[in-house]
Amino acid sequence: MAEPPSHRHSLSPIRRRTQPGDEPGTIAVDPKAPKSVVHLIGYGTEQIVEQTIENVEELPALAERFPVTWISVAGLGDAALLERLRDLLGIHPLVLEDIVNVYQRPKVELYDEGTFVVARMPVKDQEVLTHQISLFLKERQLITFQERSEDCLDPVRNRIRHRKGKIRALGADYLAYALLDAVIDAFFPAIEEYADRLETLEDDLLGVAPENVLPRILETRHELADLRRVIAPMRDSLANMYGDDADFVSDEIRVYLRDCYDHTLQLIDVIETYREVAGGLLEVYVSAMSQRTNEVMRVLTIIATIFMPLTFIVGVYGMNFNPERSPWNMPELEWYWGYPFSLALMAVTALVLVYYFKRKGWLGSGRRKRLKIPARDALPRKK
Repeated sequence: MAEPPSHRHSLSPIRRRTQPGDEPGTIAVDPKAPKSVVHLIGYGTEQIVEQTIENVEELPALAERFPVTWISVAGLGDAALLERLRDLLGIHPLVLEDIVNVYQRPKVELYDEGTFVVARMPVKDQEVLTHQISLFLKERQLITFQERSEDCLDPVRNRIRHRKGKIRALGADYLAYALLDAVIDAFFPAIEEYADRLETLEDDLLGVAPENVLPRILETRHELADLRRVIAPMRDSLANMYGDDADFVSDEIRVYLRDCYDHTLQLIDVIETYREVAGGLLEVYVSAMSQRTNEVMRVLTIIATIFMPLTFIVGVYGMNFNPERSPWNMPELEWYWGYPFSLALMAVTALVLVYYFKRKGWLGSGRRKRLKIPARDALPRKK
């Protein structure tokens, strides 16, 4: 599996474009955001209409024609269009402000006009891991706002188009559940990739040159932490939605939302497991670096120890005592085999020391143990 680029950041920092003290509900769109495209799907048990809306003034009349209307807004770069949608569809100004400021914590808020839900869905992007998706649920309408047109909601659209399951027979609250369920399920394959990445990191860590593994371990830990910061509040939001306080959510749909809540718990458990594995890899990295340092120091110490007696022999024979003055002044200097004898003495000394170190187990290294990383098959699946 290809490793993510080193410059990737899982969540962008909060950049509110409104100024301190601005009136609540003030809209300040990101100049880099794509232009807004409005798409409508109106359906009932026997009919369905799907079209891109060019003139948003037609939306209220179109919405009244169908039992359920899904109005999807992709792109948040057109402030005038968004403000007009707010007025036409009865969206509270504070809701639109949170929609435009896309770095929101997942949450559920209740308004007289409807129930506002903020969630985040995984995306394949070089800079971020998730994009914000906002849902505004009314009695017969569901209005969604996305940062980009790319999303993970095509399975829900296909179920509506091809009349799969019970989605065409139920109301807008079931549609909201289906979208949230698709968003949560999209995290499962995204998190599965971390099992492969952790296994790759472990193999590289236990390889010959693990020095370049540390930035990748830290990056993986940061991404997992960011994912948990996204999914944990989504869990709390779903708990609020299937409670008794959420408006426009029937008792029949609360059971399905409880199932979504269970999926978030599974995701959090897997993320926590992978975070612990990443932390274990970090500890192994520190231990590996210390072990490599100790091995280098051990080799240097052994070499220094071997050369100590050799240096002593060389130092002894380097003393300039004249043997002609005294029979005790290094008489072996006059010996025919004196020089070969000194070399042989040094070689034997070195070999004896190497043999001694080998018997003591000071030469060579032991085997490293692998961390137990959960297999991809162990990842909980959708029921």
